[in-house]
Amino acid sequence: MNLPAFALPSRIASLFSKSAQAELVALRHDLHQHPELSLHEHRTAARLYAELEKLHPLQLARVAGTGIVARLRGKNAGAPLVAIRGDIDALPIQEETGLPWASMHSGVMHACGHDVHASWAIGAAQLLTTNPAHGDVLIVLQPAEELGKGATALLECGVLEGVAAIFGAHVDRRFEIGEIVAEAGPLAAAADTFEIELLGKGAHGARPHETCDPIVGAGALIGALQTIVARRLNPAHAGVVSIGTINAGTASNIIPARAKLTGTLRATTAETRTLLHTEVKHIAENLAAAYALQTRVRIEIGTPPLLNDIVPTRWAQRAVQSLMGEAALVPLGFLNMAGEDFAFYLEKIAGCFLRIGAREPGGVATPAHAPHFYPAEESIFIGAAVLAEAARVASAELQ
Repeated sequence: MNLPAFALPSRIASLFSKSAQAELVALRHDLHQHPELSLHEHRTAARLYAELEKLHPLQLARVAGTGIVARLRGKNAGAPLVAIRGDIDALPIQEETGLPWASMHSGVMHACGHDVHASWAIGAAQLLTTNPAHGDVLIVLQPAEELGKGATALLECGVLEGVAAIFGAHVDRRFEIGEIVAEAGPLAAAADTFEIELLGKGAHGARPHETCDPIVGAGALIGALQTIVARRLNPAHAGVVSIGTINAGTASNIIPARAKLTGTLRATTAETRTLLHTEVKHIAENLAAAYALQTRVRIEIGTPPLLNDIVPTRWAQRAVQSLMGEAALVPLGFLNMAGEDFAFYLEKIAGCFLRIGAREPGGVATPAHAPHFYPAEESIFIGAAVLAEAARVASAELQ
């Protein structure tokens, strides 16, 4: 893979010495080469802990298994506490980037940019150590974002008690280096999963009249579930019902007794989320009855919709403007139906989640979770600077 020349915006470059730039890039490469799946980020956590230890924070602790929290000293010990979150887990994907520092672990890859997120959290910690915020700042390195379990684990262990505002961000190759999205309102969707089992009666494939065929029922169910968005949901509201897997049968001449479908439900409001859950159960149960089948429907609640708060979003926008100018702020331009467990924090704490442009000029807008996904190195420093400055702005405003 031919990498473009590394070029930081001058205002951002001035915040990092050449040696600091080299160290953060080396950290990113190391994390990328040694990706670890959710809840197994042991090497990753040890590496990041060591980086934070160099900064001599007020407090440094391992939490929630493979999570890390560091408290950085502010100028006023009594000021409200602000937090910055970076996630650290990888995905079960075989890397195809061709990078000289590609994953060394077969079938595991940082295909969502969490190697960059972890690195810019360290970079933000370095900047806040050199130039502290008004009050203390927590650096939160969170495991298991891809499972939607890391944020809740950190909230449950109490390490975020007393945090008045929280900021986080995600790399995004739909936007060029230097473009940043900081918008109030919905930025990601609720992401729930469902499993539907259809139970019938199996028999020989030559005598279907002796069966209650769950495969025929599954075929009808696939089409029927698509009518939820097409005919039950207000067209002005966003929703997704997608089937991800279908499993049934063992041989071509056997009609099985069981079929299973799994999929995902996406919504940006609580009302739409409830409607999708209700309709999946209603359609599955009634269609199964029409085909003389029994059904079991299980819905697993995932991440809630991510809704940025108005005031913290303004603080984040001010941070972007002060570092990169008004033109750096760009609209999202679409409704993002992906899930993000930062949403759990925003149910408890005021905050803002940003999108950081990570596409080199002239590059391809590669989607996340793809085997050739690669966020440009410059995004490490832009993310670090913007998150650190957002923490400073918020801390000053909250005093």
